[in-house]
Amino acid sequence: MSTLQPAATPESVSDEVTPAPKAKKAKRSATGDAASALNSRWASLVAVIIAVLWTTPTVGLLVTSFRSQRDINRDGWWNAFANPGAFTLENYRQALEPGSSASFTQYFVNTIVITIPAVMLPIFLASLAAYAFAWVPFPGRNALFVAVFALQIVPLQIALIPLLDIYTNKLGLGNSYWSVWISHTIFALPLATFLIHNFMRELPGELMEAARVDGAGHVTIFFKILLPLLTPAIAAFGIFQFLWVWNDLLVSLIFIGGTPEVAPITVRVAELAGTRGSAWYLLSAGAFISMIVPVVVFLALQRFFVRGLLAGGLKG
Repeated sequence: MSTLQPAATPESVSDEVTPAPKAKKAKRSATGDAASALNSRWASLVAVIIAVLWTTPTVGLLVTSFRSQRDINRDGWWNAFANPGAFTLENYRQALEPGSSASFTQYFVNTIVITIPAVMLPIFLASLAAYAFAWVPFPGRNALFVAVFALQIVPLQIALIPLLDIYTNKLGLGNSYWSVWISHTIFALPLATFLIHNFMRELPGELMEAARVDGAGHVTIFFKILLPLLTPAIAAFGIFQFLWVWNDLLVSLIFIGGTPEVAPITVRVAELAGTRGSAWYLLSAGAFISMIVPVVVFLALQRFFVRGLLAGGLKG
């Protein structure tokens, strides 16, 4: 015996077919979470604490450079503010006095002569290499690029003695600017090539295609199209290389030694302490004299610094 079922109405059908709405969960990307964390008050407080801790030794060195030897030996630099009248320029006067064979100005000029070519040479050569790795197809390009990048892990100290032998006994470049220029260029090329290559790969390929259609060759594309666009990457690496070469002491001592005619300012600062370290208190004044130019260069190019460091790290 069958029973008649009531006909299904449209409302009943829709109630059976349509599932109950579920609460939507807000999706947040990892980038959004990181941005929120970095913008929090706790992150700002931590950043301020790190900045203060990082800056405190520099402030102490600056205050020490204006104190006499007696005050430096008697108490810490933080006690100097109790007697501001004790500040003196005597340390700077002694630091700027002529050395045994040359004046402080001569060492300063030597540093400029060493630094400028040691910055320009690796930038030029690395830009050419980066262009080849980025836009010129040739067999083994990727493997060769990885090999160049891997050279960054090789400590420069292991190459100093072999290079010194080559410069002195085979090329006759001992105690000359050329030995320092070539050495700094060699040590800087892996990082410069990697950094400029990553920035260059982000440029749209349509630029190169349009230039080739118009009949431009590799030289025209590199110098007239790409090179003006590489300013952030070149400036970022230029800051690194400038600071490295200007503050370098090891490479200069190995290839130049204490020759006053070509020695940089770092050699003079190291000599301020004397043969037995009796005038060590002059090192603070010498350090601040030597860091004036690097600070000016960094402040002048800082707007390119972050853009160059992020080259190759962002897409889209």
